[in-house]
Amino acid sequence: MTSQAEQKQTNPHDEWTQEWVVTEAEAGERLDKFVAESAEEGVSRTQVQEWIRTGAVTVNGATVKPNYRLEPGDVVAVTPPEPEDADIRPEPIPLHVVYEDGDVIVVDKPRGMVVHPAHGHASGTLVNALLHHCRDLSGINGRLRPGIVHRIDKDTSGLLMAAKNDLAHVSLSEQLKAHTVERAYIALVHGNLPHDQGTIDAPIGRDPHDRKKFAVTAGGKPSVTHFAVLERFGDYTLVRLQLETGRTHQIRVHMKYIGHPLAGDPVYGRAKTLPLDGQALHAVVLGFVHPRTGEALRFESPIPDDFQRILDMLRNR
Repeated sequence: MTSQAEQKQTNPHDEWTQEWVVTEAEAGERLDKFVAESAEEGVSRTQVQEWIRTGAVTVNGATVKPNYRLEPGDVVAVTPPEPEDADIRPEPIPLHVVYEDGDVIVVDKPRGMVVHPAHGHASGTLVNALLHHCRDLSGINGRLRPGIVHRIDKDTSGLLMAAKNDLAHVSLSEQLKAHTVERAYIALVHGNLPHDQGTIDAPIGRDPHDRKKFAVTAGGKPSVTHFAVLERFGDYTLVRLQLETGRTHQIRVHMKYIGHPLAGDPVYGRAKTLPLDGQALHAVVLGFVHPRTGEALRFESPIPDDFQRILDMLRNR
C-alpha cells in the first residue's frame, strides 16, 4: 500500500504550524473565512484577521490581506501566536512518571488528558501537571507548550517525553526529525486484516471535504506506518504499529484508509463499536538517545485497564 504522490512541505520542522493546499473546490474563498473554518483552535474570523495582519498567516510564504481570494494550489500556513496574557498555571494533577532526570521526563499519559493548552483551554492538561511537578521545563515551544517535544491525541494513552532544558529539547526534536525515535503502539481495529504484517505508505494532509480532519491525500506529507497482527478476534484485530513518521492522527487515518479503523475512534471510526471512551490506541514503547549522556533509553507501558478489559471480553465471548 504505497503512494508516489509528490509532496509539498512548507515549514517542515515546525510541528505547530498548520498548513493547507487549496483545492479547486476551495478556490475563490476569502482567506480569513478559510482559516477560521480550518484552524484547529476553532478561532473567530475576527481573530484570524488579526493573525493575518500580524503575519501569522501566509499564502505561498507571503503575507496578504484578509480578503485575498484563494487560488488552486495556494499553500496557506498558519502559526497561531500565543495569547499575550497566557497564564498557564501549575496544577497538582497526578502524573505517572516512568523516568526522570535533570534533562528529560517520560510520563505515561492516561486516555482523556490533553497534552498542552490551546486557546480557551488553559487547565487540566499534561503541561499544567508537568509545570507543577518539574518547574524547570524547556521554553523553546513557548508558554503554552513548555517542554513538549511531541504529542499524542487526547484519547490516546501511553508514553510521552518532555524536555527539561533547551539542550534536551533540541536533541529530542532532532531525533524525531531524523526518525530515530522508537515509537510503537498497540491498537484494536475493526475487521480481520488480510495480512499478518505490512507497511502503509500514504501521504497525509487535511481532508479536502472536512478541514477539521485529516486524510490520505495527494497533497499530503509523506507518512509511513508499519503494522503487525498480534491477535485476531474475527471482527476485530489487535495490532502493533511502528511509526516511521509522526503526522497528526497518522495511525487513525492510515488504519481507516486500509478499511480497518480503530475501535472507539469518535472521528475516524464506525458508529457501532466497543464500549471504550475514545480510540483503542496505546503508545506502548518509546525509545530515544539520552540528549546528554548518549545512552540508549527504551521504555514500555502496559495496556491500560479499560483497554485490557475489552481484550478479555473479546477473548472470552
